[in-house]
Amino acid sequence: MKKSLLIFLSTFCLATIGVIMVYSSSSVWSDYRFGDAFHYVKHQGLFFLVGLVGIFILSKIDYKIYYKYAGKILFLSFILLALVLIPGIGQVRNGSRSWFGIGAFGVQPSELSKIALIIFTSKYLSNHEKEVKFFKKGIFPILLIIFLFFGLIMLEPDFGTGMVIVMSLMFMLFITNAKLSFFGIMGVLGLGGIAGLIIIAPYRLARILSFLNPWSDPLGSGFQIIQSLYAIGPSGLFGTGFGNSIQKHFYLPEPQTDFIFAIISEEFGFIGILVIASLFLTLFYNTVKVSLECDDLFGKYLSFGLVISLILQAVLNICVVIGLVPVTGVTLPFLSYGGSSLLVSMASVGIILNIANKRKV
Repeated sequence: MKKSLLIFLSTFCLATIGVIMVYSSSSVWSDYRFGDAFHYVKHQGLFFLVGLVGIFILSKIDYKIYYKYAGKILFLSFILLALVLIPGIGQVRNGSRSWFGIGAFGVQPSELSKIALIIFTSKYLSNHEKEVKFFKKGIFPILLIIFLFFGLIMLEPDFGTGMVIVMSLMFMLFITNAKLSFFGIMGVLGLGGIAGLIIIAPYRLARILSFLNPWSDPLGSGFQIIQSLYAIGPSGLFGTGFGNSIQKHFYLPEPQTDFIFAIISEEFGFIGILVIASLFLTLFYNTVKVSLECDDLFGKYLSFGLVISLILQAVLNICVVIGLVPVTGVTLPFLSYGGSSLLVSMASVGIILNIANKRKV
C-alpha cells in the first residue's frame, strides 16, 4: 500500500476516533452546561470536515512554495503572536492570553507558529547544511529565532506548546551535521531554563509537587491527575465500553480536552490504547520513510519536522495523562477537542502528503 495512503488513513482514523470520543467524553458535561449533549461534538465535527478539505487542498499545493515564502510566513506568525498579547485583542482562556476568537470559536497563533517555524527552519537547514557543524556560523542564528518565538509564547503563557516547538526543532537540528556536544550543552541549559521558569511561576511549582505526590493535595493541584489515574487504572483489557466512563461524570474536569486519552483508556482499555498507539506509529513510520526517500533537502526536513512535532506532542500528552510528567496543558493531536489543534494537525498532514506524492512513493 502506498505510503501516502497509509498516512492519510491513519490520520483519518485518528481524527474520526477523536470526534467520536469528544462526544463520549463531553456529553455529560455538555448537557449540564449547555443543555445539549452534542454541543462540543458539533464544533469538533465541523472542524473535522474543514480539516479534510484542508488536507485535500494542501496535498495539491506544491510544498516548494513554502520555501519561497518561508520568511513572510514566519513574519506573519510573529505578528500574530505579538498581537495576541495585547489586552482587548487576545482572549484569556484557562489563564492564558493565547487566543483570537469570537464566542466559542478561537484560533491559537502559537499553534500556527509551529508550522511557520518548521517551514523556516527547514529552509534554513537546507541552505546551511555544511555550516551547522559550527555553532556561531550555523546554529546560533536559528537558535535566536527559535527562542525569540519561545519567549513570546511564554508571555501568554503557554509552556506546553513552547516546549513542543523547541523539542521539535531540536530534533530537526539533531538529524543534521551538528556536533553531538551541542545537544549535551543545550540539554543542560534547557534544564536550567526550566528550573528558572518554575521558580518565577508558583503555579508551575505546584504542578511539579502534585506530579511527585498528587495525593498531597488531592482536591487541588493533584486532583486532575488522580482522576485520570482512576480512569486508566481499572480499565483492564477491553475497558468499560463506549459511553460507560465514570470519570466523565464531573470527576475529571473537561475530559474532552487534554485528558481525553484517559477516557479512551477507561472505555476501551488496553486494546484502545494499542489502536491509538498503532495509528500514531503508522503515521510516523511512513512519514519518516517519505523523508528518507525525498531527494530534496527542504522536503526532507519539512516532512520530518511536521511529523516529529505531532508525535512529540502526542507522547507528551500521554505522559501527562498517565502521570509520567507534570501537567503541561498540551492537547492530544487529532483526538482532543479544539479547532486550532485539529486544523493545524491536519494541515501538517496535507503538506506531508504533497511531499509524499511528489516522490510517488
